[in-house]
Amino acid sequence: MTIRTAHTVWKGGLQDGSGTVSLDSSGLGSHEVTWPSRANEPDGRTSPEELIAAAHSACYSMALAHELGGRGARPESVETRAEVTFVPGQGITGIQLTVRASVPGMSTQDFAAAAETAEKNCPVSQALAGTSIQLRAELASSGPS
Repeated sequence: MTIRTAHTVWKGGLQDGSGTVSLDSSGLGSHEVTWPSRANEPDGRTSPEELIAAAHSACYSMALAHELGGRGARPESVETRAEVTFVPGQGITGIQLTVRASVPGMSTQDFAAAAETAEKNCPVSQALAGTSIQLRAELASSGPS
């Protein structure tokens, strides 16, 4: 079993606050997040949706490479783009995966079948379709009450 972790520290209200998301397991650094950069233009900041898109594109590329290998085909390259649409007030309304791969000797029909199977078996696709979320919540002491 592997567990990966990240954490976010948010300060202030939604509209005027800001936060920092840290990629703890990999140590790849910390990235700023704000509501305006999530709902409008990124302005050099990331968002939960961009992080989901990164996770989904990476996971799907690996799932497709695995599926192709199981079919006796070795891809030269797999490039996956994930576009996560966020609508304020509605949430995440859709994800578009676009994949382009170089797989010598594979027919278009066989590739399409492998791509569909990979999407169904991609762990991030499965998690985004519905997963068990457990919450542990604790209130930090902010002085006498």
